[in-house]
Amino acid sequence: MSEIYRSEAGAQLLREHYLRALTHWPVDHEQHRVPTPEGETFVLSCGPADADPLVLLHGSGANSTQWMSRVAELAARFRVYAIDIIGEPGLSAPARPPLDSDRYAGWLDAVLDALGLGRVPIMAVSLGGWVALDYATRRPDRVERLALSCPAGVSRQRKGFLVKALLLNLLGRWGRLRGVRLVLGPGLASLAPAETAMVLDQVLLVARNYRYRSGDLPVFDDAALRRLTMPVHVLAGELDVMLDSRETKRRLEAVAPRATVRLLPGVGHFVPPRPAVEHAFLTS
Repeated sequence: MSEIYRSEAGAQLLREHYLRALTHWPVDHEQHRVPTPEGETFVLSCGPADADPLVLLHGSGANSTQWMSRVAELAARFRVYAIDIIGEPGLSAPARPPLDSDRYAGWLDAVLDALGLGRVPIMAVSLGGWVALDYATRRPDRVERLALSCPAGVSRQRKGFLVKALLLNLLGRWGRLRGVRLVLGPGLASLAPAETAMVLDQVLLVARNYRYRSGDLPVFDDAALRRLTMPVHVLAGELDVMLDSRETKRRLEAVAPRATVRLLPGVGHFVPPRPAVEHAFLTS
């Protein structure tokens, strides 16, 4: 049994759930299984074959279905490549190389090379934002620009919410749902009720069957952030209980030469899409 899942049955359940979800992918797409030094990596591609590329990296405890509600709009403009991050509950290898190594950059090198991609823009969320930043600081020549939501790795990770979330977890499904809402924040209210229910159910299903990464993600030092020479646009919620968004803004705008951070009032770790803003940045 892979150590990232709580049981073989749980791993199979999540895999089947993912495969069913992919039958509802809203646009025509191709599925790729790419060999890398860290194991096979699953990638979905869609959009016009001759369009500019856009790489998508999802958040922790997720997979590329995190982009389901957005991919039609993105694929209308870009050739989209949604990559399942290794060690997460998708269809990529369960490998979790040390986060303080260069192996995630080597992994993404291999994925991009196999897809025939050179210099690319990357859109990413949370953990995916950390992977994107790690790659961009190590391979700035391969990253055209970064569009990030609540990226980890720039500010300290907050711990205060954990106690409340653990206590809520003892109160059955109602408490677990409240705990998820606490972590994701008020931005969930921007979704339609059916979409909110789907997000909450997905998070609970993953939590029952998957082992989240333990320990803090490494924080990039100033020297690393100075290597972000490409345009960087960040959306961060002022009410994020997991990350210090004000510190993210202060550090990036002080050190990264072309970074802009928008703090969103009334928004937590879940940042509702801002298509007009993001498209303007990606196409500028």
